[in-house]
Amino acid sequence: MEIRIFDDQSELDRYAASLFAETVRRKPDAVLGLATGSTPIGIYEKIVEEHRRGLSFREVTTFNLDEYVGLPRNHEQSYYTYMQKHLFAHIDIRPENVHLPNGTADDLAAECARYDALLAKHPIDIQLLGLGHNGHIGFNEPDESLIGETHVVELKRETLEANARFFASIRDVPTHAVTMGVGAILRAKTIVLAARGTDKARIVKEALQGPITTKCPASLLQTHAHVIVLLDREAGRELE
Repeated sequence: MEIRIFDDQSELDRYAASLFAETVRRKPDAVLGLATGSTPIGIYEKIVEEHRRGLSFREVTTFNLDEYVGLPRNHEQSYYTYMQKHLFAHIDIRPENVHLPNGTADDLAAECARYDALLAKHPIDIQLLGLGHNGHIGFNEPDESLIGETHVVELKRETLEANARFFASIRDVPTHAVTMGVGAILRAKTIVLAARGTDKARIVKEALQGPITTKCPASLLQTHAHVIVLLDREAGRELE
């Protein structure tokens, strides 16, 4: 595991974007695993800058980690809308190469199976992850056991509270999501985990230097052969 700590947020964003840009330069038809939330926004801005300097994403395929259950794609808080706003609308990626789970599918079990079949055909070269306050990656919440493949998950109270800032109130936050499983995440060739802020310091230490346990899903990243962790000083302040 490689851990890098940055003094400046823009430096972290630029470095993360460079990892994805170099992957695409080396392999123009690369498969990118993407995340949502507040942490990736600056990273996507830097990726867009790479595109404006000439990097093409025309042959790239992307897979997002998750999507809320019940939110239509055109909802302002759907992850489809988020990705269009922050990345896809600003690069030359083909719409048919963009994949997110469909949280409004009539048969969610079939949708999960469909997504896994696509992932099997397109192994992820580099996967971006954020880190939840309770250690979740994607929407894989702490539990006695974890599901390896794409599945529907009921979101924990702390996750609902963390995401309530994006909605009018916590009552408006969807209670379920479709998420890529930890098995699919761990099959990515390279994983980039990014975290910022003092409020993430405790869970960063637990995930990276604590015991490997399903009670902290991010701790399973310790088993992966190539994880790059990008932190600001505040998020990394409790690391030994």
